[in-house]
Amino acid sequence: MENLDWLLQGFEQAATPMNLLYACVGVLLGTAVGVLPGIGPAMTVALLLPITYNVSPSAAFIMFAGIYYGGMYGGSTTSILLNTPGESSSVITAIEGNKMAKAGRAAQALATAAIGSFVAGSIGTMLIVLFAPAVSKFAVTLGAPSYLAIMLLALVAVTAVLGTSKLRGCISLFLGLAIGLIGIDFLTGQPRATFGIPQLSDGIDIVVVAVAVFAVGEALWVAAHLRHRPAEVIPVGRPWMGKEDWKRSWKPWLRGTAYGFPFGALPAGGAELPTFLSYITEKKLAKNKDEFGKGAIEGVAGPEAANNASAAGTLVPMLSLGLPTNATAAVMLTAFVSYGIQPGPTLFEKEPLLIWTLIASLFIGNFLLLALNLPLAPLWAKLLRTPRPYLYAGILFFATLGAFAVNLQWLDLALLLVFGLVGLMMRRFGLPALPLIIGVILGPRIERQLRQSLQLGGGEWSSLFNEPVAIVVYVLIVLLLAVPLVMKLMHRPEIDPVHAIDEREKEPA
Repeated sequence: MENLDWLLQGFEQAATPMNLLYACVGVLLGTAVGVLPGIGPAMTVALLLPITYNVSPSAAFIMFAGIYYGGMYGGSTTSILLNTPGESSSVITAIEGNKMAKAGRAAQALATAAIGSFVAGSIGTMLIVLFAPAVSKFAVTLGAPSYLAIMLLALVAVTAVLGTSKLRGCISLFLGLAIGLIGIDFLTGQPRATFGIPQLSDGIDIVVVAVAVFAVGEALWVAAHLRHRPAEVIPVGRPWMGKEDWKRSWKPWLRGTAYGFPFGALPAGGAELPTFLSYITEKKLAKNKDEFGKGAIEGVAGPEAANNASAAGTLVPMLSLGLPTNATAAVMLTAFVSYGIQPGPTLFEKEPLLIWTLIASLFIGNFLLLALNLPLAPLWAKLLRTPRPYLYAGILFFATLGAFAVNLQWLDLALLLVFGLVGLMMRRFGLPALPLIIGVILGPRIERQLRQSLQLGGGEWSSLFNEPVAIVVYVLIVLLLAVPLVMKLMHRPEIDPVHAIDEREKEPA
């Protein structure tokens, strides 16, 4: 009851005209930068930090929250319309969303992304109010073996989206894992695969890889075939969801929320893993499995809900423990410190009005996100009618700008070109891009958790199984691997020996 009283006071503070203006600016700015490939909410918050020193902390954090939520939605827009993720967490959305757009259902894809973001963001923010202490306490209890098991579960599950050729999918996955190993060994401090280039010591940023493989690779592929095929005007459907779309979307929204919030609250959880697991789940549960890979609305609704629910979950460890789980949260923590506010367990006691104003602004920003972006769905969809030479020239420009903005170094531009050519070759030889991205994201995390687990266990492999959560996840991995094999053996058709001999006798000598 005390939390609800503070929340009402937070709404009173957040609903002032000036704070509402900051919320609107944050949502619009966040959506805009989310649309631009590579320029995400973390970079925007960082660029705005010097500007906000002259405003009150509550106004600054209200705007930052709007940028955060808006950036999550904006990243889905280019994934759907241009097959170019604005954020690494929007990579999954591009799989089905862009296929829907090319089939004339761009507006429906944008609508389910917007409404799913609203539903997940609202539920996730309410969970912050109700269960923040319990969730943060549970997150702290998980050790390295549990994190390792969860990430291995994701690698096992990636086989479900490797396409028709498992070999090509595994090649893409191991290529991503190899890219993820580039940088300084966190344990020994020795450089690995840096080729003597100091800028590679921190590894290759996932945004550069994702933008290169998707945006640059797509643009080069289109350029290579532009002379051979006339430019196609992609049809745009109705700017709203029909009854069937609602029926197929509401359950993925809820399941995506259930995935996203816990992973966002986990240290090193991130938004990439729950969006991927949501996509896998929807593909397994769908009645129309044949539509996946061709434009299934469930493949947009679930991952987008997981994306925004994860954004809400991220605030739990950030506010309760002073522990950021992604880049945007880390920059926001920097803003707290710059205002002389120390994040951590005592934050709710020392700055209750500020924190509850921030939480209330999440509800307001989430509503503004839906109210402002849903009517704009047809306008975003019209972007597909832009002539392809101009469209992809613009994509290359913003991809280059976004890659350079990550670290402000020339090497990222060279890497953008190199991985863009890799993306082109992957398109040429039919290698799926998603396993590569998953490998780059999870590779360093898996290595870190594995080595930490072995260090804590004195080098004993049994230390990987000393946590209940890890044991449960490993059981799930075994089931995922064993059940398909058992089902295949059970449904193998029996061959009649006599009939087989007869057939053999009929064959010409």
